Amino acid sequence: MTSETAQAEATATRTAKLRDAISRARFVLFDFDGPVCRLFAGHSAERVAQDLVEWLERQGMRGLLTAEERVHPDPMVVLHAVNRRRPHSDLVAELEARFTQQELKAVVSAWPTAYADPVIRTWSAVGARLAITTNNSPQTASHYLADRGLTECFTPNIYGRTQDLHHLKPDPHCLNRALNALGAAPSTALMIGDAPSDLQAAQRAGVPFLGYARNERTEKLLRDAGAEDVVSSLETVLRILRGQL
Repeated sequence: MTSETAQAEATATRTAKLRDAISRARFVLFDFDGPVCRLFAGHSAERVAQDLVEWLERQGMRGLLTAEERVHPDPMVVLHAVNRRRPHSDLVAELEARFTQQELKAVVSAWPTAYADPVIRTWSAVGARLAITTNNSPQTASHYLADRGLTECFTPNIYGRTQDLHHLKPDPHCLNRALNALGAAPSTALMIGDAPSDLQAAQRAGVPFLGYARNERTEKLLRDAGAEDVVSSLETVLRILRGQL
């Protein structure tokens, strides 16, 4: 067997496995920032993280963060750090509300993930029931979906961050809420996410997982975390849904 033949067979096997996973899914749980859009494409996440740090400093709470956390580009890191050290506090509630406002500002400049809109519409049209399961605020996801004319594909199944930050993924809380609301057995659902925390939440909820990786770094993180099925473009999913692959 030549290397080209072996590669072709491996590709065919992966495609068949992916086709089976997609065809079996009666309920599809989408992470939001990544598989649906790049929320901070035009409203830098790094600037948002810095805004949260500066707000904490104005409250006299600079010492809650390590030096590394104060310069980290991911605002979720700041949120998690404060929650670990001041759980269930008014400080956490105010910080989370400030983060939500920054997310809502980011909606207007968010970039749709390539092929996400037709994938969502097609999956909904063929009878699957869809939900958003995200660490972003549900208001943010709702605003974005409304702007894209996608609300009817998900309403009312949008499950996001609450002030109980210990429920953020990799905790499966938002997935379990979606499954319960949909009346779905975990084995009949499919979670689409772009981070190891999405995979871990899906595993804990007993839901099959499909990774979306827009670059090699993301794919490596997902593979290293144990993801077996990963696509680099949602075009593959769309072609399967349309019977073209």
